[in-house]
Amino acid sequence: GADLIGAALARAGATHAFGIPGGEVLALIDGLAGAGIDFVLTRHENAAGFMAEGLWHATGALPVLVATLGPGVANAVNVVANASQDRVPLIFLTGCVDAAMAETYTHQVFDHQALLRPIVKATFRATAGAVGPMIAKAITLATEGQPGPVHVDVPIGVAEGQTTEAPAPAPPRRAPAVCAEGPVLADAAARLAGAARPLVIAGVDAVNEAAGPAIAAFCRAQGAPLVTTYKGKGLLPEDDPLALGGAGLSPRADALLLPLVAASDCVVLAGYDPIEMRAGWRNPWEPGTTVIEVAATPRNHGMHVASHALCGAIAPTLDRLAPAPARTVRWQDQTPALVRAALADAFRPADDFGPASVFHALREVLPQETVATADSGAHRILFSQIWRCPTPRGLLQSSGLCTMACAVPLAAGHALGRPGAPVVAIVGDAGLEMGLGELATLRDLGLPVLIVTLVDGSLALIEMKQRASGRPERGVAIGASDFPAAARALGGHGAWVDDLATLRAEAAAALTRPAFTLLACRIGPRAYDGTF
Repeated sequence: GADLIGAALARAGATHAFGIPGGEVLALIDGLAGAGIDFVLTRHENAAGFMAEGLWHATGALPVLVATLGPGVANAVNVVANASQDRVPLIFLTGCVDAAMAETYTHQVFDHQALLRPIVKATFRATAGAVGPMIAKAITLATEGQPGPVHVDVPIGVAEGQTTEAPAPAPPRRAPAVCAEGPVLADAAARLAGAARPLVIAGVDAVNEAAGPAIAAFCRAQGAPLVTTYKGKGLLPEDDPLALGGAGLSPRADALLLPLVAASDCVVLAGYDPIEMRAGWRNPWEPGTTVIEVAATPRNHGMHVASHALCGAIAPTLDRLAPAPARTVRWQDQTPALVRAALADAFRPADDFGPASVFHALREVLPQETVATADSGAHRILFSQIWRCPTPRGLLQSSGLCTMACAVPLAAGHALGRPGAPVVAIVGDAGLEMGLGELATLRDLGLPVLIVTLVDGSLALIEMKQRASGRPERGVAIGASDFPAAARALGGHGAWVDDLATLRAEAAAALTRPAFTLLACRIGPRAYDGTF
């Protein structure tokens, strides 16, 4: 049974599986290896899932997470929920005892499927004689429509048992991209043609559909500025005059972007998923505005209402929506250009050495093709506004679930998939401590990831919220850790950074090292006040 599962996953594009072995998954790991899928040991199942996602972003390989029964499954719940909210086609393989044994044996045994059902697209229990059809369905469900996690519970007897079952059928070929049709499309095209102030908002679904070139061509032909979610950054190169960067979390950015959205008379939503956005992005346009939503799957989130719902693939639908360049000049008052300039001014460094100056310096010294990952916290909001992406997937983060301890394993997975390509992980001191063991994973795999941690001794974003609501500071202060010493102890290079000259020199040197580099930037307390 394990051999059938491994062969099916390999045919679907899996190259690696990530996790921590347990007795109940040893046959599964062997089955994966027999199909050419390398098993990668991490220090926590949560990190394993993020490494699988990072590899998927780098190479397109189907992400596979393996966990043993009981505590292994429970440890992985966070990253499975993240895959659900961040639209990652994660295959989650878990080991379990056989049904007959579970009737009388309780050690580490609970209902994995009941635990995971609310956060996966589907959950299966492998059955002898039907392993092939089951794993084919799991792969199809994970990858079709909006991608998401699918769970497969594999009893020991099924994994280890001999079978005469034929190999699993190949997942069905994806149907060709189909655009929306009909009178709704025709009316939407007419509304767009008559618009004076069109605007496009794009998100993670456009990234997953590789619709960046189509969106870039659409925006340029129509003179429509583009706002993206953080995961959608780079759909239009962010040095383009029409690119207004990411939105959704920064009050300072939203104060500039939301009035622009309200001023638009035709908003085109291209694969926009508002799961990344905060409450201010609920119905952000004026009543009666033409809102054309293009998405491969129907929207039922309730965050906004669209006047024209076009259910179809993004690229061909945009082509049908506006097959020719606009005949009139849009936004004659040049408001988008003014907003772009104001955004640049809003996030310029205000001091000699603080988080904004650190991020600007990194963008200057690191190659343009550098892929960045960002952990959750105050630094992520500011970094996402400053870091400009020339292509999609240039900034990876947990943006639907916004979970901590994701940046280092995301960077590790990406580095594993693209050896030699520069990758930097931006993480707060608390987030780094939460997943510190993964530095050993970087060491064991020989991955030269650059890690930049912002050291302020606090859960800064939560502390800011406490102050803003008039509450005393509780549960947010953290002690001083010697991060460079920890990096050296775990096989990497570590250095304290207190000025931009040191940062630039150390970041440049990191690009030449065979091992990981950890730069601990001492920015001091309350360094994020007034920055985003």
